[in-house]
Amino acid sequence: MTPEREEAKITIGLAQLNSKDSPGANLEAALDSISKLTDRGAELVVLPEHADFIGPDEMKRRLAKPLEQSSYVDGIRSRAAELKCYVHLGSFLERDGDRIYNCALAIGPGGEVLARYRKLHLFDVEIPGGKKYLESATISPGQEIAGFSIGQFNFGLATCYDLRFPELFRRLVLNGADVILLPAAFTMQTGRDHWEILLRARAIENLCWVVGVGQWGEAPPQHLCYGRSMVVNPWGLVAVQAPDGVANVTADIDTHTLRQTRTRFPALDHIRDDLFNF
Repeated sequence: MTPEREEAKITIGLAQLNSKDSPGANLEAALDSISKLTDRGAELVVLPEHADFIGPDEMKRRLAKPLEQSSYVDGIRSRAAELKCYVHLGSFLERDGDRIYNCALAIGPGGEVLARYRKLHLFDVEIPGGKKYLESATISPGQEIAGFSIGQFNFGLATCYDLRFPELFRRLVLNGADVILLPAAFTMQTGRDHWEILLRARAIENLCWVVGVGQWGEAPPQHLCYGRSMVVNPWGLVAVQAPDGVANVTADIDTHTLRQTRTRFPALDHIRDDLFNF
């Protein structure tokens, strides 16, 4: 008989920020949260979407930099190496030729880039109240899914609006993901009605851990973000939730809960891949 794998646990830090239109202040806030969360035992710190900048589109175009020239990326990589921790830097404005991407990076404890994910689904909507968002006016969509591993844990990457597209989460899980990391900047209007429901649905459907880390509060020109960062376990229960405001919270995730849930409720074994193209 094949011996069972030893169960594993990892402490994840959720940095709920209120990023605005000052790149320097945003970086300092991100670095401060990384330090505070590692002091509390976090081995992996996750920052929210747009942790480098939230502001007008014309400033986004001007501030976007290639990965190798981004002061935000350099700062996060240096702090990760200094503290010997893993960091998901949320997302930053990545320039690649004439295109700009909403780009997420996973950074290792040596400051190395473990994974890069360019947001697939762009937020082009008019939400209740008449406010319009047109992310595609500045950002180009990515074309690839991404993930990385820490010990026994396999992580899949998604960003904000991706949460509404369950096929991405199913593909990540079928590729081996145990945990989905989702930095976000959900609006107040959509967040209060949909954020928790969608995070829990994605966890339930895929019998996986889901970590949603959001921006909170007002930012220029007229952004109001919901926050309520949370970790959802593979049964769909909220393990931890951040309060309103800038906040740093931690949660332990483990392989035992994952494997026990998938064994007792083996829905992933019942996928009709003869009918559905996964």
